[in-house]
Amino acid sequence: MPRYELCVILKAMQRPETAAVLRRTVETLLERGALVRSLESLGERRLPYKISKHDSRHTHGGYFSVDFHASPKTVSELLGHLERDIDVLRPTVLKKDTELSKAQCCGAQAEKAKSATSR
Repeated sequence: MPRYELCVILKAMQRPETAAVLRRTVETLLERGALVRSLESLGERRLPYKISKHDSRHTHGGYFSVDFHASPKTVSELLGHLERDIDVLRPTVLKKDTELSKAQCCGAQAEKAKSATSR
């Protein structure tokens, strides 16, 4: 299963309500067979622009990141679920790259080029 990162902006709420939304989101992933690796809070802050969602205008939101493994079908179902959730302002799923080996890393290429020119 590929690795994904869910970046989600939730509307500004008290801590218990925020925890309930995150619990719903993670349970939705687990019910569909995903493996959740981590959940990270990136804090609450002012949105860069006003977001109108579900007949409300929002200026502040909580930013969260969920790292998980899932099938592509699960990801599309999750996005549909999150678009209907009235507490979610902006869901985004990013596919994470596999880790680069040292041969693919630009630092290793730079050292190789440097050693080739010094000869």
